[in-house]
Amino acid sequence: MTVKTAGLDLAKDVFQVHCVSDTGRKILNKEIKRAKLLAFFETLPRCVVGMEACGSAHHWGRELRKMGHDVRLMPAAYVKPYVKRGNTDAADAEAICEVVRRPTMRFVEIKSEDQQAVLAIHRVRDLVVRQRTQVVNMIRSILREFGHILPTGIEVVSKFAREHGAEEQLEIARDRRRHSGSDVPSTQWSQCAYDGLTKLIKQHAWLNADARRLMRMPGVGPITASAVVATISDAKQFETGRDLAAWLGLTPLSRSSGG
Repeated sequence: MTVKTAGLDLAKDVFQVHCVSDTGRKILNKEIKRAKLLAFFETLPRCVVGMEACGSAHHWGRELRKMGHDVRLMPAAYVKPYVKRGNTDAADAEAICEVVRRPTMRFVEIKSEDQQAVLAIHRVRDLVVRQRTQVVNMIRSILREFGHILPTGIEVVSKFAREHGAEEQLEIARDRRRHSGSDVPSTQWSQCAYDGLTKLIKQHAWLNADARRLMRMPGVGPITASAVVATISDAKQFETGRDLAAWLGLTPLSRSSGG
C-alpha cells in the first residue's frame, strides 16, 4: 500500500507519525527521533502531511514542502475532538491524520522565515514595553512611600529619575537612595530597546508594499500594518473580509439558541 496521508505529531525530540492509504487504512504509526525525521519523509512518496499549528510547525512545514509534500497546518482545537482515547502521541497523530482528510477543514497558511522574523521583533518589543511599564510602576510606588507623588507617564518618571536618582536632595536614607537610583539604567535600557525595535518595525512597514497600502487606511500606522502583514501569510485564504474578522476573533455577538 502507498502512503497518501500522514499525520505528524510534533515534539521537541521524539515525533509520532501516522500514515494511511488512499482508502484510510492504517499503514504505520511509529516514533521518529528529530534527527531522522526529514530522512524518513524523503523515503515517502509525495503525500498530504497534516500537523497542528503549534511551536516549530511552520519550520517543519517549510522543510517538508521543499520535498514536494502537501503540508497542511490545522488549529489544535480542531484536532482534539477526533482523539479517540487518552492523550498519547500515537492517538494524537492518528487524530491529525483523520482531521487533515476532512473536506470542510480549515487550514493555517505556513509562514515564511521573513514573516516569523518580523513577528519575533513584535514579540520582543511587546516584552520590552511590559518590562518598562513594570520598572516605571515600581519606581513610582517606591517614591510614593517617601512622599514623592509622580503623575502617570514614562517620560515623567524617567525625567525625575535622571534629575534626582543620584543627588542628595531627596530626603531618603543613603541605602534607599542608592537602590532607587539603580533603577535608572533599567528605564534607560528599556527606552533604548523600545526605540530600536520600533525603528526596525517601521522600516519593515515602509519597505513592504502590502503594509504601505494598509497605512493608507485611517487609523492604521506602521506598527499595525507590519503586524498584519507578518501575521497573515496570504490574504487570499479569506474569501471575504468577514472571514478575516472572524479569524482575528472580531465576531458579532451570537443570539442563536445554541441547540
